[in-house]
Amino acid sequence: MKKMLYIVAVLLAGGAAFFSISHSGKFKNVQQVRLDTIAERQQTSSNAEKTEKEVKDLKAQLVAADTKKEEATQKLDAVKAAGATLERDLSGLDDTLKNQEDEFTEVNKAKAELDRIMSELGGDVTVDNIGDKIKEFENRKREQQTKLEELETLTSAAEKAFTTNRAELDRLMKRDLERISRNASGTTESVISAVNQDWGFLVIGAGSNSGFTPQTSLIVQRDGKVLGRVRPSSIEPTQTIAEIDFDTLATGVRLQPGDRVMLAKPSGN
Repeated sequence: MKKMLYIVAVLLAGGAAFFSISHSGKFKNVQQVRLDTIAERQQTSSNAEKTEKEVKDLKAQLVAADTKKEEATQKLDAVKAAGATLERDLSGLDDTLKNQEDEFTEVNKAKAELDRIMSELGGDVTVDNIGDKIKEFENRKREQQTKLEELETLTSAAEKAFTTNRAELDRLMKRDLERISRNASGTTESVISAVNQDWGFLVIGAGSNSGFTPQTSLIVQRDGKVLGRVRPSSIEPTQTIAEIDFDTLATGVRLQPGDRVMLAKPSGN
């Protein structure tokens, strides 16, 4: 019986030892798993911290890149603005240069004109004495103007005298023609059928059949008043072409168709 109990006790002790060893192995495994988990957690945390740091660094780099980009954009805008200003300045300079070229051209023209005038004025004319020369020419101009006015006065007087003499001559011619008309005998009359003032001739509706000859003296009348004389140049049987004697016409008188032509034969006395 004791032996049986001893065996049972041994078995129980062995079982306890077995369970103890078994639980000890499981505990070690669990402990190892826990340690591995802690290590893994620590590694993960370390990796997370490292990743977070990298993210922060990347964010910082991104912010720095954005800042540099903004600065570069601002510099680019400034360069563009400076370029636009430079283009405007260059355009303004081009306009200024063109204006100056135009001004230089005008100055050169003025200089050439001045040189021409000075050359015409004489070789002794210079820029220094041009004022005195201008005064000298003004004095000459006044003298010439005075002479011109004197000539105009003389011309006006001559024209008045000519007008007076012409009127007197017209009066005398008219008187002589009227006297000839009154003293004429054996008179034959006809009518002017055409007049050419430009060529100074007219056509009379009578010819050699009416007694017209190249030596015939013809007097033109209108409304009983003597206008002047015409000279036969071509005589046909029924018409005569005669030249107008403008010296016998009164001032302003123009012969016209319908005026009467009188053939005057000198009287016997």
